[in-house]
Amino acid sequence: MASKQPFADSDTADEAVRATCDDASICKRFASSKGYWTDLYLQYFVRQTGERKAPEINRGYYGRVKGVNHLLDAFLKKTQCDCQVVNLGAGLDTTFWRLKDENIMPKKYFEVDFPMIVARKIHHIKRKSYMVKMAREAKPPLSKPLIETHSNDSLLLEGHNLDSDKFCVISADLRDLSTLEDKLKKFHINPVLPTLFMSECVLVYMTAEQSSKLVRWIADTFPTAMFINYEQVNMDDRFGQIMIENLQRRQCNLAGVDLCQSLDSQKERFLSTGWESVNALDMMAVYSMLPQEDVARIERLEFLDEKELLQQLLQHYCICWAVKDKLNLGLTQIGF
Repeated sequence: MASKQPFADSDTADEAVRATCDDASICKRFASSKGYWTDLYLQYFVRQTGERKAPEINRGYYGRVKGVNHLLDAFLKKTQCDCQVVNLGAGLDTTFWRLKDENIMPKKYFEVDFPMIVARKIHHIKRKSYMVKMAREAKPPLSKPLIETHSNDSLLLEGHNLDSDKFCVISADLRDLSTLEDKLKKFHINPVLPTLFMSECVLVYMTAEQSSKLVRWIADTFPTAMFINYEQVNMDDRFGQIMIENLQRRQCNLAGVDLCQSLDSQKERFLSTGWESVNALDMMAVYSMLPQEDVARIERLEFLDEKELLQQLLQHYCICWAVKDKLNLGLTQIGF
């Protein structure tokens, strides 16, 4: 779950937000290369680990990846994989490949992102698979899971769209709901199936009105659904203001920052748009609830001199998850 969908008003701002896709992917590549978690596939999308990242950044990404995966995997277990997953602003995320390797695939896994990022991702899937085949490398090519889970010769792999039986990548702007809905229908999303939507630092780049319309449309369209949202919180203090100023210097505007003032404001976005149950935790709380044996392992990887920095960072991000459960699957029981 690695990209941020561009949702500001100008082309310049959109470009600045698109660049955060690379920032997140490089940070994840570096942290996974240091042993924080295993990602066998990110290397195909991000060649270099980039310059060294601070230990608190690596631990922050560890909490982000593990926290989101915990909720995702719990949803798959509750639904017995008889469900769909839609990753909004997915960027160069590799979750589909992880789920395939762990044999916990949903009925279909959808990704949505801006056309330019989708084109890059599809290019990597095609190119890396060809290069691995030519070099006869042992590492699994990106296309192998697509082919293994596809039943016929109709696999669609073009510039801005990829569609197979189990995996679909769609180019769309989440601010344009009618086009998003048309494309999801075109590629056979099933509103009757339990559906998990997930986004990582995506909604914050939309205005409050735009993100609320999106989550309301999902609540209205999918009677049994869950939404996992990872993004900033507690942004009205000095640390939050510095984060905002740093992004503004890169012409990157947090158009939806008003909904990131508190855990309550994060929850209210969903409560006011038709979701039945909403929970939210800052990442410091999530970090403390992750399996502590593994947390102890990753904390031995790098020495962290000032733990206050990690605490400040984690207190300014959160995971919010909302549920609608018409089928009474027990989705409200999902948590940490």
